[in-house]
Parts: sequence; C-alpha cells; structure tokens
Amino acid sequence: MTIMDKDNNITNGTLPVFEVPEKVNIIKVIGVGGGGGNAVNHMYREGIHDVSFALCNTDAQALNASPVPVHIMLRNEELCAMSMPKQAREIAEDTIDDIKHMLDDGTKMTFITAGMGGCTGTGAAPVIARVSKEMGILTVGIVTIPFLWEGEKKINRALDGVEELAKNVDTLLVINNERLREVYADFSVLNAWEKVDDTLSMAAKSIAEIITSRGIVNLDFNDVRTVLEDGGVAVMSTGYGEGEGRLRKAIESALHSPLLNNNDIYNSKKILLSITLAADKSNNEGLRMEELNEVNEFMSHFNCDYQFMWGIFLDPNLGEKVKVTILATGFGIKNIDGMQEHQTKKYIQEEKAAAEEAKRKKEEEEELKRQREAEEERKKERENSFWHRNKTKLKNFFSQIITEEE
Repeated sequence: MTIMDKDNNITNGTLPVFEVPEKVNIIKVIGVGGGGGNAVNHMYREGIHDVSFALCNTDAQALNASPVPVHIMLRNEELCAMSMPKQAREIAEDTIDDIKHMLDDGTKMTFITAGMGGCTGTGAAPVIARVSKEMGILTVGIVTIPFLWEGEKKINRALDGVEELAKNVDTLLVINNERLREVYADFSVLNAWEKVDDTLSMAAKSIAEIITSRGIVNLDFNDVRTVLEDGGVAVMSTGYGEGEGRLRKAIESALHSPLLNNNDIYNSKKILLSITLAADKSNNEGLRMEELNEVNEFMSHFNCDYQFMWGIFLDPNLGEKVKVTILATGFGIKNIDGMQEHQTKKYIQEEKAAAEEAKRKKEEEEELKRQREAEEERKKERENSFWHRNKTKLKNFFSQIITEEE
C-alpha cells in the first residue's frame, strides 16, 4: 500500500511525517521604545509561560542587545536627532504592514508597554495600539509617566502621549514614577529605574498569569476580556498578608497602595480580584471558607452597578502569605495623576493662543481696511487735485469748442 504524504509525494509503505504545529500564545507583550523595551526584557528573562514578546524601537543597538527574538526596527536617522514623538508616529505609520504581520499569529490580547515622555514610546505606541485594536485584539496599554525631576516639558509631553494612547486602547494602566519615588525614596537612581521596569513588567505579568494559570476558582480569557474591554483607565495593586486575618490584611494592603494614584477603587465599574496562596485544596493550611467572608466585605463597599470577578490561584513560593491583586477599570482620563491640571493648563493655553490668533487676524483686517480707505482717500485727492489744477483750462477749452461750433 502506498500513502500520500503532506506534499503529495508517494512514499514506499512508510507513514508520512507531519509537523506538529507550535502552540500559539494568545497573549503578546510589546515593548515600545527604551522604557517599554527594558520592561519586556525584564519579563522575558523571568520566563513567563504562554506569552510571546516583541520589541519596537528606533535604537538598533538596544534591539540587538535584547534577548527578545521578535523585533520591529523603526528606522529613521532624522528621528533621534529631532527627538520628537511626531516623527516616531510617522515612522510607525510607515511600518504598519510589519506591525500587522507581527500580530497576525493568533494573538487575542496585547500589552503595549512604554515610557511616556520620550520620543519613540510616546509617538509610536498609540499607532501600534490602534492597529492592534482595529484587528479585533483586546488591547491594553501599560505605561509610565516621568519623575518630577525629569522636568515639566517631559511630563507634559508624556501626558499628551497618554491622552493619545487612551484613544486607541481598551484599557490603559498608567504608573506614575513619582509614586514609586515616594515608596522607594531611599533607592539610588539606578535602582529606581530598575523598580520602574519591574513595576511595568509585574503589571503585565499579573494580568497575563490570571489567564494562563490554572486556578482553584478559575478566571479565563473571557473573564479578563469582560473587565478590560472598553475599560477606560484602570488601576492595579497588589497586597500581601499573613497570620491572623491574612486575606483581610492583603486586601487592605492592596487598597492602600500609592500605585492606586489616590483613586477610590470603589468608584470603578468593573473589578477583578485574584487571590493567590501556596497551599492546595488538599492541605488544611489552604484558604478557609471563613476567610472568604473578607471577599464579601470587600464587595459590599461597591455601588450596585458594577461587575465583579474573582479567582483563587496557587503559588508554592508564597509560603504562609496570601497575595491579593486588584484590577479595577472604568475610570476616566482625568483620574490619571496630573492629567486634569495638564488638560486645564493646555485648554487655557489653547484659548489664549486662539484669542491671540483672532486678535492678530482682526488687526490684519483692520490694517487692510485702513489701507483701502487710505487708498480711496488718495484717489479722491488725486481726482480733486486734477480738477482744481485744470479747472480754468478745461473751462476755456470747452468754451472755445462751443464758440467754434456756433
């Protein structure tokens, strides 16, 4: 008996060899620019399972030094010299085919990480997010805004970038570096940057692992989509507790995190609560039914109109601790640190600029009117001057003509 192999070749009694397709990871984390790239490198080295990674950057050296295998080079020599997000955005627009190809591999969810305020992340991240969302992919932005000591100009540019990114994602999670400085005030500058990278990567990792991990009370991709799809601005926090009342302590720790940016989490519209502990269900040290009353207590503080999902997961490395991660969505752009003041200031500047432009145009119109009136006046003067200068001559001329005709 002969068998046809997958290439329609006849084999002599041997079974055809078929390639086993690689498992498709539905989650992709994309680092854009230097800050986003550093965070993705950090995640990649940690070896997070069932997640794929990619980098987009203008810096060839940074891409070549990265362990992440998938790169999109945003190439333009003029860009780095100008350091303008506008140029990065234009280059990203020119690279859309590459971006689509990168995402067209079964990806159902993207995390787009970037440090706002620079050139590449600020300009290119919104373009990549837009392409992802247009492809029907659940799109989450996780970005940072600068420390105060980095200057007002960079912070304003970052907030402009955040506004643009918010238009192109389902959910946007913004980490204010200044909040990290408040928590880790004794850190060196180098350690502070490392903490920024770690915080960015932990945010993406925590959400991704809710989907990829198998839990006792499970949460899957559809649950996460329900919370994140069209979620607006999100806040996320993690807390730990141990000993008596450990779950309550973990929830309180998460609720008092400075990373919540002073937002009242109970005003959110959609909430996802993840509880992680070391023991499994066969162990008497596992989560007790009585402890779950703390979840009901937490839920009781929300308004009636909200969606709540929760799950329980295992991590043997936690020992006797319990970890709680809270992800809340449904906040507005003005809930982002500094955004309301930034928008107010920008509005005032735009109104002032518009008023100055209107004043300039009015002055130009008035000047043109004066010029026209002056020209008319001069014309009249010329006409009047000619008549007065030649009045006698013209009178004599016409009198002579009349006399001759007679």
